[in-house]
Amino acid sequence: MSFTELLQPIHQFLQCETPDSWLVEAQKPERLAVLLQDHLICELKAAQTAMYLLRRYACDKDSSLTLLNWLKPFEDFAYRFDGDIQSLKQAEKLNKSIIGRSDFVHSDRIIDRMVLLIREELHHFCQVLEIMLDRGIPYENITASRYAKTLIQNCKTHEPQILIDKLICGAYIEARSCERFAKLAEFVDPELASFYTSLLRSEARHFADYLELAQVISKSDITERVRFFGKLEAELISSPDPDFKFHSGAPMTAI
Repeated sequence: MSFTELLQPIHQFLQCETPDSWLVEAQKPERLAVLLQDHLICELKAAQTAMYLLRRYACDKDSSLTLLNWLKPFEDFAYRFDGDIQSLKQAEKLNKSIIGRSDFVHSDRIIDRMVLLIREELHHFCQVLEIMLDRGIPYENITASRYAKTLIQNCKTHEPQILIDKLICGAYIEARSCERFAKLAEFVDPELASFYTSLLRSEARHFADYLELAQVISKSDITERVRFFGKLEAELISSPDPDFKFHSGAPMTAI
């Protein structure tokens, strides 16, 4: 499948493209550090989101502890500055099986999708960190953008709708990431362009997995909720944003 074919469903799903003003700002050399730092944390947050869904809905208690231990070295590095790239590479792989809960019919389906997603996001975390180290860009704990937080704040608070809404939000976050990686690859240096291009297939698959799970779990059609979050996501991406991050909106100011 060509990248054009791969991106077609992404573009059909998203209700707007990344603003040109964001791309202009992202091309500035002085923005590279924050883009990579934010990308690094986004990979961890994606893994954490998938792990939450597994622990909350799909896996048994022993598997829940296994998942916590899997992510711990990455969280220690990100939040407590404990660890290094070598120890993180050793921690990438999950060495135990995840066992599904017998009281949730979709457990195995969620486990299959989310364990693979976590594995890939943690590998990407290590790849981004290596790029930062090679370029002398220090890791700093930066503030989160409004993007994912606002999407999640608009999820329903009752089950099963909250699960369905969070899966739809996950689809939009992965789709937007895929779209931005594709656009950035046209403007950055060859090494970064190759890296961003290598992420497209996994991000596109993550988007499709989240959307499929949302529809499978829902007892009714999800079109209206998809449309609701699509409109909100487009507003966050296209409206003025005082912050500049990987998922931020149209820049209000330039540096």
